[in-house]
Amino acid sequence: MSLRIAIATDEVGWHTRQLQAALRERGAVGRCVDLEDCRIDTTAAWHGLVIPGFGSELPDAVLVRGIAGGTFEQVTKRLGVLHALRELGVPVYNDARAIERSVDKGMTSLLLHAAGVPTPPTWTMESAAQAQRLVMRESAAGRTLVLKPLFGSQGKGLQRVGCVDGVHVPLPALKGTYGSLAYLQRFIAPISSPGFDWRVLVVGGRAITAMKRVSAHWVHNVKQGARCEPAVLTPALREIAEAAGSTLQMEYAGIDILPEGSEDGLRVLEVNGVAAWQGLQRVTPFNIARALVDDLLDRCLPAARRGVRRA
Repeated sequence: MSLRIAIATDEVGWHTRQLQAALRERGAVGRCVDLEDCRIDTTAAWHGLVIPGFGSELPDAVLVRGIAGGTFEQVTKRLGVLHALRELGVPVYNDARAIERSVDKGMTSLLLHAAGVPTPPTWTMESAAQAQRLVMRESAAGRTLVLKPLFGSQGKGLQRVGCVDGVHVPLPALKGTYGSLAYLQRFIAPISSPGFDWRVLVVGGRAITAMKRVSAHWVHNVKQGARCEPAVLTPALREIAEAAGSTLQMEYAGIDILPEGSEDGLRVLEVNGVAAWQGLQRVTPFNIARALVDDLLDRCLPAARRGVRRA
């Protein structure tokens, strides 16, 4: 009987089609499931979950491609489904714990710092007064900070504050976009014009491909107009990317790395636990979806089956 893999996603498109094709090549079936539609029902089956398309059974594995936003309660329930699947012996790629560590940028920064992985100085605080004092102190020292939404993605909502091009820019109101919370990182100036960063993809603990994201703007996300260029996966890039993925205990991750001072000075900016790879695929000679599926089926699934799972 074919393996049945749930692709957890709130959006069906290029990425899910790539994953389904890669699963078919391995003789498995990939079914897209929105976590919004999953529910707990302790009368439905021994395990107490209802996963659309799987009847009273559980999927053989879950590959997380996307989780829709919502209220605190809705997101808690969606992550709770992933937590429950893991506790029931279903391998979840990446599991809810890893996603929580990476989606919370403050926690990502803290864990990287504690593990000795180079990352920009970072502050997270709820007090607007404390944040404003920090911005003024950094500005007086001639430094720029980047204000980011704690749960943001794709480069949205980023704003430079402090000493910006020789002019003091104060902290804006934190309500709304920033959720009444300040997540601030010290700005790392580009080493070239146009500037760039690297996106390195780590799968199964190994860095497997990389690209440069080049942009005249200081934000280098592809969704903000950066262009993708092939990049050599140097030993230094490989080492820092793998260290970041290991620190956050990721099955797979997109690691964003900035050069500081020179290409030899590397700083991990963010770790993406539900990483997109369409831009990276354009500059990568092998099929990334196939690499993800192979890692799930050849490493994670056998490891889970060696554990105890109720039948």
